[in-house]
Amino acid sequence: MKNFLKVLLAAFIILQFFRIDKTNPPVDKDMDFLTIKKTPENLSKMIKSACYDCHSNETVYPWYANVQPFGWLLKDHIDEGRRELNFSTFATYEPLRQAKKLNKAAKEVKEGEMPLESYLLMHKEAKLSQEQKELLVTYLLTMKDITMMQNSISEEELKQKQK
Repeated sequence: MKNFLKVLLAAFIILQFFRIDKTNPPVDKDMDFLTIKKTPENLSKMIKSACYDCHSNETVYPWYANVQPFGWLLKDHIDEGRRELNFSTFATYEPLRQAKKLNKAAKEVKEGEMPLESYLLMHKEAKLSQEQKELLVTYLLTMKDITMMQNSISEEELKQKQK
């Protein structure tokens, strides 16, 4: 048992030499969701607090990102979140994709799927009250509707399977 613990400790120490890259991609505010949608300040703060660590190029890495293998898991989660929805590059999405992403985000917030429970364990400031969730869902759906109207996107197009 003593040898096993020594091997385990040695493996843990060796893992610390394999750090994650915590460099965020560049941010162009003219491409950011909050800027292009002229999001009100109260909603901007809420979205930044609850969403931006995983869904933007403005991730603030917590202290435990320096401890492996937690850092690897965190980095993988952030990369996946950015692939799914990146608020920092939202303006680069075609209008139909924007509408679909807003619709999906509203659904996930409404159903309590976002922010993730695992994220909320270490980020209490990201927990949304029921009132905040309703406000955010309403805002996201309003932005979806405006995007659809401005770009003549039908409900049928919105419902088509997303690529």
